Amino acid sequence: MDERPVDAGALIHELEGHLLIEATRGEGRAEASRFTRQFEWLTDSQRAEVEERFAEEYVSLARLSWRRTVQRGAELRGEYEEAYRVLRRRLVAGWVFGMVCLTAVAVLAVSCV
Repeated sequence: MDERPVDAGALIHELEGHLLIEATRGEGRAEASRFTRQFEWLTDSQRAEVEERFAEEYVSLARLSWRRTVQRGAELRGEYEEAYRVLRRRLVAGWVFGMVCLTAVAVLAVSCV
């Protein structure tokens, strides 16, 4: 047995991934079966072959879609983080400018009295 501590988060993500793939495979098989019903002239072995290939392609397309979604999510995250940094800099600069102005007004008010 390995003595390293178990990372529960990684384990959960791995389990979720397996469940998602299995659900997608089930969807692919169901869609493949629905698709091949229209081809009444196929033999049972041909139908099974078409269904298998259809299901494999279904899973491949789903994985490609997931990868693109992850990539786009990372891009959006970067864009939003940059926008947040810019807004934070503006807010801090505005706050500092306001404090400088308030201090200057206070100094002028004290010096005029």
